[in-house]
Amino acid sequence: MKVSGLNARRAAIGLAGALSMAIGLPSHAAGDYPNRPIKMVIPYTPGGSIDTVGRLVAAQLQRQMGQPIVVENRPGASGMIGSEAVAKAQSDGYTLLFNASSQVYLPLVAKNAPYDAIKDYTPIGQIGHVPLLVVANTNVPANSLRELVQLAKAKPRTYAWATSGLGTTSHLTEEMIRHSFKLDMEIVSYKGAVPQLNDVMGGHVTAAVSPMPGVYPFVKGGRLKVLAVTSGKRIPQLPDVPTVAESGLPGFELLSWYGIWGPANLPAEITQRLSREVNKAVQDPAMKARFADMSFETVQSTPEQFKALISSDITKVSAIVKAANIQID
Repeated sequence: MKVSGLNARRAAIGLAGALSMAIGLPSHAAGDYPNRPIKMVIPYTPGGSIDTVGRLVAAQLQRQMGQPIVVENRPGASGMIGSEAVAKAQSDGYTLLFNASSQVYLPLVAKNAPYDAIKDYTPIGQIGHVPLLVVANTNVPANSLRELVQLAKAKPRTYAWATSGLGTTSHLTEEMIRHSFKLDMEIVSYKGAVPQLNDVMGGHVTAAVSPMPGVYPFVKGGRLKVLAVTSGKRIPQLPDVPTVAESGLPGFELLSWYGIWGPANLPAEITQRLSREVNKAVQDPAMKARFADMSFETVQSTPEQFKALISSDITKVSAIVKAANIQID
């Protein structure tokens, strides 16, 4: 049967539309994005630092984009359950991941990580970074990290760390302190910062390392004592608290940075639109004021810059993991 040029063009257009629908991305999707609610997955329990910052960002993005940004907490397996869900979602911009640097650290320490931090995601933008605080129960007879180290050396297996999840920045910092000072301190893992810090405050676990936005209110309220900060320099909110570097680990600095990802193969138009909106959100004056209270330093980045940061951190942390022989099942 002979097909005319016009009919051939119509057939090609129809086939292209069918293929677009088959992969879940209509040809007009990028042009009118977003036209329905966006889901933002946070792979930890409500109330922790990642959740606190993520909800602030989601609310601002909602105001800017005119569509609901629905936050969904999916904790478990040190954040891997929620992260895996996003990796398997449609690449249409309606399922996003808000997570911290642990997103790229976990595959370095987990034997059977369910995702590849590079191949399974589209980096959209870094939000910023924050120092972590080394804190302890108020009844622990130590007022600095040096003193805690002395206690742990004097009484092996008496004291323990709580971490918000294996492979997190919290966990890596605790492992480095334990390894560097040769401490016999157990590390107990929790499904997020809230249960982690609750058990330290309750006296069930001795100490913890946790990002500042979630833990600082408990320090201000006198429910936890702060022993050190993980930044390279002392921070304005706690000028009398030494850094980990000052506490016996020269050169130490490990910050927790936060960012937004989409599934792999997110269309470039949608990626760039989200990147612009994220950069606009972190520069909002009200947002900057909220972040300043938490010692959270915002950054503006392109998807390419965020991708470069991820690659650089993987190289740096891989060396730490190897030196401390950190591995989880």
